[in-house]
Amino acid sequence: MLRQYELVERVKEYDPDADEALLNRAYVYTVQKHGTQKRASGDPYFSHPVEVAGLMTDLKLDLETIITALLHDTVEDTLATIDEVEELFGGDVARLVDGVTKLSKIEAMPENERAAENLRKFLLAMSEDIRVLLVKLGDRLHNMRTLHYIKSPEKRQRISRETMDIYAPLAERVGMYEYMREMQMLAFEQIEPEAYATITGRLAQIRAQDGGQVDAIALAIKQALAENGLKVEVSGREKHPYSIWRKMAERHVSFEQVTDIMAFRVIAESEADCYAAMGVLHTTWQFIPGRFKDYISTPKSNGYRSLHTSLVYENAMRVEVQIRTKEMHRTNEFGLAAHWAYKQDERPDGQVGWLRDLIEIVDASHDAEELLEHTRMAVYQDRIFAFTPKGALFQLPKGATPVDFAFAVHSELGAQTVGAKINGRHMPLRTVLNNGDVVEIIKAKTAEPQMSWLGFVATGKARASIRRSVRLKEREEVAALGAKLFDEIAGRVPAKIGKKAVREAVKRLDLEDEDELMFLVGANKLSDHRVMEALVPGSTAGLEEDGQWAKQEKAISIRGLTPGVGFRLAECCRPVPGDRIVGLRREGQPVEVHAIDCLELASGIDSDWIDLNWGKGSHGAIGRIRVILYDRPGTLAEMAAIFNQNHSNVVALAQSQRDPPFSTYDVELEVQDLAHLTRIISALRANDSVAQAERL
Repeated sequence: MLRQYELVERVKEYDPDADEALLNRAYVYTVQKHGTQKRASGDPYFSHPVEVAGLMTDLKLDLETIITALLHDTVEDTLATIDEVEELFGGDVARLVDGVTKLSKIEAMPENERAAENLRKFLLAMSEDIRVLLVKLGDRLHNMRTLHYIKSPEKRQRISRETMDIYAPLAERVGMYEYMREMQMLAFEQIEPEAYATITGRLAQIRAQDGGQVDAIALAIKQALAENGLKVEVSGREKHPYSIWRKMAERHVSFEQVTDIMAFRVIAESEADCYAAMGVLHTTWQFIPGRFKDYISTPKSNGYRSLHTSLVYENAMRVEVQIRTKEMHRTNEFGLAAHWAYKQDERPDGQVGWLRDLIEIVDASHDAEELLEHTRMAVYQDRIFAFTPKGALFQLPKGATPVDFAFAVHSELGAQTVGAKINGRHMPLRTVLNNGDVVEIIKAKTAEPQMSWLGFVATGKARASIRRSVRLKEREEVAALGAKLFDEIAGRVPAKIGKKAVREAVKRLDLEDEDELMFLVGANKLSDHRVMEALVPGSTAGLEEDGQWAKQEKAISIRGLTPGVGFRLAECCRPVPGDRIVGLRREGQPVEVHAIDCLELASGIDSDWIDLNWGKGSHGAIGRIRVILYDRPGTLAEMAAIFNQNHSNVVALAQSQRDPPFSTYDVELEVQDLAHLTRIISALRANDSVAQAERL
């Protein structure tokens, strides 16, 4: 653990003007607040924030970030408060500490919900100040380094998966590759212990047998470049085990078939020297076509710049070579953190483009599962570059389509997309884009995102926006149906209903507005009884919760039953007056009345069967139908109008399937008898908005 004077010396080394007294005060404060608390390793708890602060000094970050690292657990784990932190260390430090603290108060939630809520707060805090992310990444890295002290294998696995799914990709997106690689390595060891042991064992064997081959190749590269007048530094290393394992999984190959296990880095003096070095290497050794990438002229979205190429060395050995300048190397290893070094006069806006996309995803995601799915799609890196007709560059994941491109340009453009031209040719919206494609989006102001797009989009932003739009559209259609149903309910109240009565009903039901009322009525989430009572208190006196239906049940009589014997209409077939019916009698239960052709009758083979008929004047029952509508605006309202014209009340409505261009609804209706139900089905079948209608 770093001692107090050592931490101060580290900061003063790169920032001589740093406030030494303030830093000393922060160190003493965290030691006092954490007191006798212990970590799983048995070390004093304050050793953790001190080590995180040490990681921040390695990045040469400003004093506020160092102090935030020292204090990041005090508010969460001790009696310290944000107000106290602000009083002692200033408003900026308090805001940063609060941002990091909010991420850790989610332990009681179920795993996915906890991870999602953690991520949600993380992204929102990052949007205000990216230093929150830098401290959190340092916090997570140190926790991963000490993870082996935790006794519970389940807890180690959970923390490792969260690291692999969220924190390592975020480190990559801000260009902190050193952090990313170490997090992946430590998490991989816990998640796939057998694979980790196998690969590290094989690497150790290669290391023992190669006789200094890595050093020999590095020297050969350096000599070839020196002979051409280029002054460079060359270093070689094995790829780390997780990188090798992922390549084995992606290519479905064995360890022996992974040929580019060794990677070499060339540090040149200038950008021009980088390209010159690449030319020398390509003329000295055969390069592998398709494996050359120029991230200098076209940097990654996280600012990463380098030339990548793969060469065939002696004995057909493949080696990967990265060429960059010293400045590029620092940015590549520490990414956004390099821009936050204490001496930078101009610091990047925390709201960088990809982060804005993540914030949109937070707003658009419906639940924990969606948020995690969309964010994973947004943060993983394996990207292609595409251009607008005017030359603006957009980075997208491999597999992206013109719809993803449109949403990347602007959410509104994505929503209005109706077609696309790729390199000047009209192409289907599901076409997968290639590197360098020029994409022109064709839009229409009246267009809306289509549910079918979810079958091929590749970006979290596009998927979240489409789902949100579809949900809003469905809500509007259900609310339109609810408005028609509401008018019918209001007609049963013994008073004339005006706007004031509706406003009062909204208040009594504790709803936000009239739109929410109509939606809940349309979705059958508010009973007629509650709506009537909210409109005119006392209007349902003497009625049961479903008073109307209770009255109608009394209007039904069954002939063939012993007087006084109870009965109930079977839920499976919902017989209505006019159907041929039969009864099943089981000991201690009411007689169950089924339609004669009900498939469930087979399950009553051991029951007593009774021949039944409808009593004279029987009317009023609940019929169940399935309606397949064309999936376009207004069709739900047309279906509701048919029910209204045929004097039938909707008891329940549920969308059972949506498969554009169709939507399937299961509807329960109040009907008088079989003839009434048949008329409704006939009217539905005759309507242009209805593809199919049948009784269930």
